[in-house]
Amino acid sequence: MPEQLNERATLLLKKLVYSYIADGQPVGSRKLADDTDLDISSATIRNVMSGLEKKGLIVSPHTSAGRIPTERGYRLFVDSMLEIEPLSKSLLTRVKRGLDPDQNTDALISHASQMVSELTHMAGIVSVPKASHTTLRHIEFLPLSDQRILAIMVINEREVQNRVLHMQRSYSTTELQETSSFLNQNFTGKDIYEVRETLLQGMQKAREDIDAIMQTTIEVATVTFSESLTSRDEEYLVQGEANLVRYGETSDRNVMTQLLEVFDHKREMLGLLDRCIQAEGVKVFIGNEAGFKGLGDCSVVTAPYSVQGEPVGVLGVIGPARINYNMVIPVVDVTAKLLGEALNK
Repeated sequence: MPEQLNERATLLLKKLVYSYIADGQPVGSRKLADDTDLDISSATIRNVMSGLEKKGLIVSPHTSAGRIPTERGYRLFVDSMLEIEPLSKSLLTRVKRGLDPDQNTDALISHASQMVSELTHMAGIVSVPKASHTTLRHIEFLPLSDQRILAIMVINEREVQNRVLHMQRSYSTTELQETSSFLNQNFTGKDIYEVRETLLQGMQKAREDIDAIMQTTIEVATVTFSESLTSRDEEYLVQGEANLVRYGETSDRNVMTQLLEVFDHKREMLGLLDRCIQAEGVKVFIGNEAGFKGLGDCSVVTAPYSVQGEPVGVLGVIGPARINYNMVIPVVDVTAKLLGEALNK
C-alpha cells in the first residue's frame, strides 16, 4: 500500500485509474461507489477524492464533474498498484512464431515492432542495433553503369545488405574482384567501425606509398562502410501509428495530435531510447518524464534487447497515458527478450 495513502484512498485511486483506462471517461463518485466493494456513501467517496486531488493525484477536467488521473497519479499507480499477469500461452506462442530466428536482423526488428503494436493496439517502436555491433563476414562488388557499383555485404552471420554506390569514376570487374578479395582476406570477422577507421588511416598515407589495389580498396570500401554506418546508426522503426487515431474518438483529440507529433521529435526520441538501452527491465515514462516536450498526456513503455549479453537496442510502445499497463508491460518485456534470443541464434 502506498505510504502516503490509507487503504480506502488507495483502493479508490486504483479503481479510478482502471476505470479511466477502460473507457477514457472522467470518473464520478457514484461510479466509484458502484465499482468498489466498500460500503461507503458517495459523499464519503467525494471527500476521499478531494484529498486525492489536493495531493495532485487526480484532477477534474473543466468539462466534467468526474476526475481523471494526473501524471503523478499514473506514476503512483504504475509503481505501487499494478497487478501484472504473465502472458497467456497463446500470446507467447504468437510472439515466438513472429520472431523466427531464421529471419535476418531487419525482418526480426520489423516483426518485433509490428508484434507489440498489434498486441497492445499502440504504436510499436524499436531502435535498430547500433552499427558498432555489426561484424563483416563477406563482401563482393559488381560494376554497374554510370560510375555505380553494387556492394553485396554479409554481416552478423546471415544478414545480407545490397547497396548501390555512386562513385567518382568507373571501376573494372578485375579491380573490384581484387578489392573484395583484399577486404575478405584482411577484415572478415572484424567490426565495421574498425574496418572503416583502418581504411581512413590508410587514406592519410602518402599516395606513393599505396599500391593500386590498396588505393582502389580505400576508395570503394570507405564509401561502402560510410553508407552502411549512416543507414543503420541512430535509427528507429515505428509501426502502428494508425492505432492511435482511435484515441481521438474517445477522449481529448489533443492527445491524439500529441501522439502523432511525437514521431517528428526524432532527436529527442533517439535520446530517450539511448537512455533505455543500459536500463534493466521495463521502463515506463509518463508525460514529461520522457524528458522532451511534445509527449504531453502520453506514455512510453520500453525494454532493452541484448545480443551476446550486451544490450544493443530498445523495443517499446507509445500511447496515451491511459494505456493498459497490466497488459502492455509484459508484452513489451517478453517481446524484447525473445527478440534478443532470436538475434543471438
